[in-house]
Amino acid sequence: MSSLVLTSSPRSSASPGRLRALAAHAWEGDRALVVFAGVLLGAALLFAVGWALDERVLRGANVWIKPLKFAVSIALLALTTAFFAGFVDAAYRPGRGLRWIRLALIGSGSFEIAYIALQAALGQASHFNVGDPLHATLYSLMGAGAIVLTATQPALAWQLHRHAAPGLDPTLRSAIVIGLVLTFVLGAGAGVPMSALPAVSNAGGLPILGWSLQGGDLRPAHFIGIHAGQVIPAVGAWLVWRRPRGRWGLTQVRAFAAAWTALFAAAVLLAFVRLPLLTD
Repeated sequence: MSSLVLTSSPRSSASPGRLRALAAHAWEGDRALVVFAGVLLGAALLFAVGWALDERVLRGANVWIKPLKFAVSIALLALTTAFFAGFVDAAYRPGRGLRWIRLALIGSGSFEIAYIALQAALGQASHFNVGDPLHATLYSLMGAGAIVLTATQPALAWQLHRHAAPGLDPTLRSAIVIGLVLTFVLGAGAGVPMSALPAVSNAGGLPILGWSLQGGDLRPAHFIGIHAGQVIPAVGAWLVWRRPRGRWGLTQVRAFAAAWTALFAAAVLLAFVRLPLLTD
C-alpha cells in the first residue's frame, strides 16, 4: 500500500504515471469523497464565473469569493481524507468508522457550501450574520458544521492508529496522524474564538484571501491550523522519499509538527498586534 508514496526520488512523484497512481489510491480509499470533491470543484468554477460577472461587493470583497474559497478548501479536505483512508487496512475500510467519517464530511460540507452560496446569491453575509433569529440559528449551525468537518480528521487519525495497512511506513503514518489531529486542535482552536470576534472587513486586505494586516484577524491562524492535515503528511512523504532510517524520520516529523504549531501560535499573536511596517 505505501509503495504508492515511497519512491527513490522526489522528482518521480510528478510523473503522469505517479499522479495516476495517487488518484487511484484516493479512489480506492473512498470513492464517495472523491466524487464529492469533484462536485465541489465544479461548483468552484461556477463561483469563479460569478466573481467575473457579478460586481456586487460585501465587506470589501466580491460576494462570490467566499463560496469559491470554501468550495476549494472543503474539496481539498475531502480528497486528502479519501487519500488517507486508502492507508487504512482494506479489511476495516467498509466498517462504521470510515462510513461515519464520510457521512459527516459530506453532510456538514454540503450544508456549509449550500448556505454560503445562497447568501452570496442574495448579496448577504453568511458569517457573523446574526441580525435576526433565523440567521443567528443558521450561523450557529454553520459553526457546528465546521466543528464536525474538522472532527472527521482526528477520527480518521484514530482509524490509522489502530488499523493501518500493512507496510505503511511509520514515518508517514506518524506524519498523517499528527497532521490530522492538529487540523482539529489548531483549526478549531482558532475557529471557535474567531466566531465570537467582530467581523473583519476584507477591504485593504491580502488579495483574494482578504486577510487584514490591521490586527484582530484570526483567519491566517485558522488557515494554518486546518491545513496541518495536508502540510505535515506532505513533509512526512518527502522524508520517506529521502529514506531516513529508524527513529530519525519520526524525530523530523515531530520537529516539523512543533514548528508548524509554533507558526500557528505566532499567527494568533500577530492577530492582536499591529504591524507598523506592513500597515503604515
